[in-house]
Order: sequence, then C-alpha cells, then structure tokens
Amino acid sequence: MTSDLSPIFKAYDIRGVYPDELDEGAARRIGAAFAGFVPSDQIVVGRDMRASSPSLSKAFAQGVTSAGKSVLDIGEVSTDTCYFAAGKLDLPAAMFTASHNPARYNGLKLSLAGAVPISSDSGLVDIRDRANALEVPEGPADVTERDLLSEYAAHCRSFVDTSALKPLKVAVDAGNGMAGKTIPTVFEPLPFEVVPLFFELDGTFPNHLANPIEPENVVALQAKVVEEGCDLGMAFDGDADRVFLIDERAQAVSGSTTTALVASRLLAKHPGEAVLYNLICSWSVAEVIEESGGRPIRTRVGHSFIKQVMAETGAIFGGEHSAHYYFRDNYRADSGMIAALVVLEALSTFDGPLSELVRPFDRYFASGEINSEVTDQQGAIEKLAAHYDDGKQDRTDGLTVEYEDWWFNCRASNTEPLLRLNLEARTEDLMTSKRDEVLGLIREG
Repeated sequence: MTSDLSPIFKAYDIRGVYPDELDEGAARRIGAAFAGFVPSDQIVVGRDMRASSPSLSKAFAQGVTSAGKSVLDIGEVSTDTCYFAAGKLDLPAAMFTASHNPARYNGLKLSLAGAVPISSDSGLVDIRDRANALEVPEGPADVTERDLLSEYAAHCRSFVDTSALKPLKVAVDAGNGMAGKTIPTVFEPLPFEVVPLFFELDGTFPNHLANPIEPENVVALQAKVVEEGCDLGMAFDGDADRVFLIDERAQAVSGSTTTALVASRLLAKHPGEAVLYNLICSWSVAEVIEESGGRPIRTRVGHSFIKQVMAETGAIFGGEHSAHYYFRDNYRADSGMIAALVVLEALSTFDGPLSELVRPFDRYFASGEINSEVTDQQGAIEKLAAHYDDGKQDRTDGLTVEYEDWWFNCRASNTEPLLRLNLEARTEDLMTSKRDEVLGLIREG
C-alpha cells in the first residue's frame, strides 16, 4: 500500500504537489474510489493545461475502468466547461486542475451528476477513505472522447441578448490558462475586438501566475488596456472559472462590485428572485439586490455552501468577493465566462464607460483579504470576539462583527495556518484605522 492520501483531500477539492503528493498511482486509486462512490456507469473527465494533467487523467481513467465503469474524456477544458458537461449530460465529473496554484501543483475538482458539488461534508471524506483502502495497478482504460466546446460556448452566449452587444474592445489576459482556448470559441460570433494576452496554453505559467486576485498578476493587463484604448480588461485564473475586471482607466473592479452589477442585470430580467452573496461581500451587494427588487440571502464562503443554498432557495444567481459567480440556469455552477458576457451586455447597453457603469455599486472602502500566519487560529478569533463584544456578532463563518459604520470578518483557512481578514468601512480613513487595529490584535501573539 502506498502513502496515505489524506493530506491532499481539502475541504472542497483534492490538491497537492506533483508528483510528491499527487502522482499517477494516487490518481488511479482516486479514480477507482470515485467510481465506487457514484452510481453512474460513466464519468466525465476534463483536464487543464498543466504538464502533469494528461498522465494523471489517464491514470484516473484506469482507476475508473478497474471499478467496472467507463470515462467520457472531454479533453483540455476550463473547469466551467466540465461543470457544463456534468450538468448537460447528467453525469458525475472529475476536472484535473490546480486552478491558480503554481505549476508544481495539480488536483481534482469532483462533482456528482448534474454538477452537484462534492465537499468534505458530502462525499470527499468517503472517497478519501475508499482511496486509502485501495491499491490499483496500471491497466486498460475504457475511454470515449467527446468535444463539447462549441456546445459550451453556445450555452454561455444564451445568457445574454447577443443582438444587443456592441463592438467593444476587450483586453483578455488568459494567464496561459484555459481561457486561451475557450475565449476564441465563445467570442467568435460576437462583435467584440479581443486583444489577447498570454493565450498560449502553458502550465509552466511563463508570464505570471494565473491568479488575478494578486495585483502583480494584472499589471500587464492594466498596461494593455491603456495602451490599446480598450473598453475594459478581463483576467481569468488558470482553469478559467473566475474572471476579474479592469475598467477603461486600468482600475480593478472588485468581486463585490461585479456581483452587484450582474445581480442588477439578472433581476431586471427576472424581478423578485433570490440572489446569494457570501459574508465577505460588500454591504453594497445586499443593498443593490434589494434596490433591484430581489431578495438578498447571505451565505458562507465556498462553492459547495453556495450551491447548496442555491438549490434550497431557487436563487437565480450567487456571487463571491473572490470572483466566483454562480448561475441557477448553469446547473447552479460558477462560470467566469457567463459573468463576463453579462458584464459585456451591460456595458453594450450603457451610455458611458465601465467606470461609470459600476460607480453606483462601489459605495464603501474595503481592505481586501489580508492573511496572517497564526498558530492558534481559534484563540485569535476568540480574542477578537472579546475585544469587539459591543458589536453585532455572527459565527456563520469564522467571526463577523458589524457596527454602524464598519464591519469585519475573520475566518481560518481550510488548508494553512492562516487567518483571513476582510474589513469594510464607510470612509477610507476609518477603514485604514480599523484594519490596522484588528490586524494588530490578530498578530500580537
């Protein structure tokens, strides 16, 4: 029996360094375990552009076959294409990707038939235990190939009125990730002029990490927007399930602001619907949902929680500050591509630039997510709870404390000894002072 696979099983997915933590032997065991866990006779398998993805997905297929089931290989795709396949075909799916992580990593995002997510609370632990009890030798793989890219592209375009789209100039940074493959197909019949950056699929990430949430990874895109006079810029992460916006002045648009914009657009077409937002989103998101005639529903951070609440409430849309955007009519799965198209439709029908379009939704001053290395995470949270006991406290996800003119959330990382702080205030000075105050308490030991 080879090593224990428990360390690579995280709260929402499987992720580790290749080949030290996740190798072909592990992939075979996980494939057999997943095949034993799901009732379907066939499993969809997709992969990103990482160098290790082809051999890992092949090994996974061998594991699935060893358990008496077959694989539908959809090839090199974005994660939201894999979710689309799981939803459209009503099959369980496995996507080989490590998203925005560096090149040495790889991993798996698993979902049930219909793109229902699997987390540690809904099956990952069972799959882990099954995999740890297995030893699967190399063997044949029962694989059928199918290209779903054009069907996925048509599905994404169905979320907007393509006749309303105008010839906008859009800089797109694919970060050498999967958007370099999906954007040309999705945008091909649309009137946009795409200015491509780093569309070559390359899992070594020679230009920058495909992690647009870090400011240094969008510098090239910001420069290109100004240089080419673009209407906006879009940056996708490695597996292209998240999108980050840059306005015509090269200023970043936050995930909260994008959530509010997309929510307002969908509610204009579907008034009265519920919309989800996670608890680190700006105050403005719930306000905009209400102003647009919707019902705001607050959730924990994380796709499995949001998708579960979306299923329970029938919400039409959900957004996270981290730039994950979920659509009910996309099998409740997240899609950076659909969010991008909704934004482009909004800009096409607005008489002004993106900076003016989003200004009504950008109302407060946010710290952004700040990580602190803390050994006793729960102890630090309790210290904050005691210090701010005069505020309105909520333990839905970590600790949220709310006052009349500012709020913060502090929660532990699922995978690292980190505390994550998000803080927002009505003025910039108050945000800065409270940010420094709370960080001081977290970091004083």
